[in-house]
Amino acid sequence: MTEIQDLRTFSDPTGGAPSPPLPDVISEGLAVVFCGINPGMRAAASGHHFEGSGNRFWRVLHLAGFTPVLMRPEDDRDLLAHRCGLTTAVARPTARADQLSPHEFHASTSALLRKIELHRPTCIAFLGKAAYAAISGQRHVLWGRQTATFGGSAVWILPNPSGLNRSFSLDDLVGAYSALYLAYASL
Repeated sequence: MTEIQDLRTFSDPTGGAPSPPLPDVISEGLAVVFCGINPGMRAAASGHHFEGSGNRFWRVLHLAGFTPVLMRPEDDRDLLAHRCGLTTAVARPTARADQLSPHEFHASTSALLRKIELHRPTCIAFLGKAAYAAISGQRHVLWGRQTATFGGSAVWILPNPSGLNRSFSLDDLVGAYSALYLAYASL
């Protein structure tokens, strides 16, 4: 299995030492690659995806059926054993996703596309509408399976599990992620 890591570093806006980018957890033969908007500051600092006590990703993934046990962020690379991977649309870490500019999404699109074309997952699941809307140029994006593909992979749009996104309850998130699991579990 191959893991890709972007070798750039990002400076800490508080004046601290630069942090390395959050490494992708990706390989060939995956059913789903979950694509977050960008790393949070805690995830970038720890080097593990969906870090933070308020982030519901790991709990939702387990409750939706993707993992047989509740995983922790520090075990994110073990997700490959469940035929799932992790990446972000934009590599630059921020405290909130709304701190990204539309230009950053556009500038990151070709790298994300190459990554998906190289590893050929069955599906890429964008977590939140913002990244996919910016990348695709669509103003109105619906939740769930999209008619378009991205890099040859089916596209799903799922609610962002961030603790800052309280528009969706835990049950709502589990329902949305379960639909994706049911669509791709047998692959």
